[in-house]
Amino acid sequence: MSVPGPLGEPSPEGAEPAPAAPRPFHFEEALAALIMALLCLITFGNVLARYFTNISFAFTEEFSVFLVVVMTFIGAATAFTRGHHLALGFLVERLPPRGRSAQRVFAILCALAMFGILAWWGGLMWWDDYGSGLTSPGLGLPQWWYTAAVPLLSLLIVWRLLQLLFARRR
Repeated sequence: MSVPGPLGEPSPEGAEPAPAAPRPFHFEEALAALIMALLCLITFGNVLARYFTNISFAFTEEFSVFLVVVMTFIGAATAFTRGHHLALGFLVERLPPRGRSAQRVFAILCALAMFGILAWWGGLMWWDDYGSGLTSPGLGLPQWWYTAAVPLLSLLIVWRLLQLLFARRR
């Protein structure tokens, strides 16, 4: 039985397949793992507390919601970095190669516009929360601690989209 080579062709009997090229490290993946670990610990701690004491740590919901929002942005940045963002390929796959390439650039530009607008409006929301002294309902923490994630992570996605756009142009 032969092992397929890197391009799917059969390699000679007993030959080792070529090692895959290492993927570059992106800090988003490490951050996502950390967030998932925190969410698991918070949830596990809540379950144990309810089981043994019939008391719920309701304040942890505020942290959990914040972490899920951050995880959503991190997931979007990772998806764009890997080229796995949501796409409707039915029509695009029927375009000629130049049309597909133009459509991909257009999609990246649309995503850049959307996340740029989100960064702008998120920054205004952060500034409003910072200036008003608004506090979170559960823990009474400054609300701007949470809203700062929206413009910052939107800018991360813009950065990854620009990297993708310039990689496509080369």
